[in-house]
Amino acid sequence: MKKPLSEMSLEELWQLFPIILTEHRDCWKDWYAQEEVLLRQILPPEQIVRISHIGSTAIDGIWAKPTVDILIETTPESDWDAIRRIMAENNYGCMSIRPDRISFNKGYTEDGFAERVFHLHLRRPGDHDELYFRDYLNEHSRVAKEYERLKLDLWKKHEHNRDAYTEAKTAFVEKYTDKAKTIYQRRYE
Repeated sequence: MKKPLSEMSLEELWQLFPIILTEHRDCWKDWYAQEEVLLRQILPPEQIVRISHIGSTAIDGIWAKPTVDILIETTPESDWDAIRRIMAENNYGCMSIRPDRISFNKGYTEDGFAERVFHLHLRRPGDHDELYFRDYLNEHSRVAKEYERLKLDLWKKHEHNRDAYTEAKTAFVEKYTDKAKTIYQRRYE
């Protein structure tokens, strides 16, 4: 009998769910669009400010983990406890909870990744730096390819340590997010 994910240590989870990078796939945009339709059907529309495709699967032409990242910004008065229940009822597991952020995943099984994997980031309005980074890389292909090279260099070094992989990319992400904010300062107000 397989061990339930909820009983696995972080190291066991990292072994079961290693970092995998793959060439860009056009289907990721379709997966996002289909999941957005579902989310708009199940979540209270009056509590949703914006739903966005973020992460490397939203950046044209670069290698990425085949995980579709979704950012949902909610109204300041939204009921996150109710949203957490709705997400659980729709096969999203809660990964982490902070007062200002909740992360969910879908597509993680005791056998490893499902065909479609999603990370959903629930945030308050205005907490959306990922939109700036996504747009900057989509509009600056040279920088997008630099990011791809960085990720490919880090992949095997940190294949079983997501925290180290993410931390090693942080300076790059922050640098270009800051540049994007100066260019697109009014885009997401």
